[in-house]
Amino acid sequence: MSDISSFRNRLLKNARHWSKWAKRQGISCYRVYDRDVPEFPVIVDWYEGRVHLQEVQTGWVETQEDHEEWLAEIQLACAEVLQIPVDAVSTKTRRRQRGEDQYEKTSLEGEDFVVHEDGLSFYVNLEAYLDTGLFLDHRNTRKRVRSEANGKRFLNLFSYTGAFTVYAIAGGATETVTVDMSNTYLDWAGRNFGLNGIGPQRHSRVRMDALTYLREALVRGERFDLIVLDPPSFSNSKKMLGVLDVQRDHLWMVESCLELLNPNGILYFSNNLRSFKLDETLIPLCADISAQSVPEDFRNKKIHQCFRFVKA
Repeated sequence: MSDISSFRNRLLKNARHWSKWAKRQGISCYRVYDRDVPEFPVIVDWYEGRVHLQEVQTGWVETQEDHEEWLAEIQLACAEVLQIPVDAVSTKTRRRQRGEDQYEKTSLEGEDFVVHEDGLSFYVNLEAYLDTGLFLDHRNTRKRVRSEANGKRFLNLFSYTGAFTVYAIAGGATETVTVDMSNTYLDWAGRNFGLNGIGPQRHSRVRMDALTYLREALVRGERFDLIVLDPPSFSNSKKMLGVLDVQRDHLWMVESCLELLNPNGILYFSNNLRSFKLDETLIPLCADISAQSVPEDFRNKKIHQCFRFVKA
């Protein structure tokens, strides 16, 4: 057995601190540990009594047997320190994601269960996909969207499981459009709507590549008051025309969204490409809110970049 006492001690200290913090915030899902001790390059996220444990690939060379033993010890430590059964710890290896990876199924079915955030409810699944269904690092931006949504027409592009839309409707959005090219995620969004008592009457879900939706909405002369644009860094999905590269394509996407906005309309543009640089023509048009948008429980402050545009 290797010595993992430094991991256990840090996890225990973090868990005590962040559980009190989360209670004050009214949230039940948060990051407990994020590679705090360099020898233990894992991420531990707490999801209401269960743990999403991600091992971050470091390129360390060790035998398969040693690696599996080490990972099993980490799982056991998580279960013991956080006082949950070991089968409530779901483990994944985080590799560099390309293209459709976030849509990839794992070989496991997993189980959908409900978690709570700010008085709203969401289905998550810690095993079936690489991501869980709720991006914890966007928690602060979801709150902003809710605070600004009253009486607004809202557009959610690359919507994933629709959490931003649920927040917008909770904030009083009168009409919403939720766009994603994955049937799985649009269905998931629909179930999240149902959980929060949202009917389909004025809240449509559109299965379409978001770039195609943007082009068609411009032709139709659509108008919105609030837009969230949260594209993947890269996508070569077979459902898309061409390839999406957020660095290359963001200028067109942002300008298109701005064109769809009514005067004084707001656009939130976020992405998690580490090397991302905002096109310099856009810099005077927005506020870089990345520092405020990354939640306190995330020690990695570069997990995403987020920009807020207000249409003149």
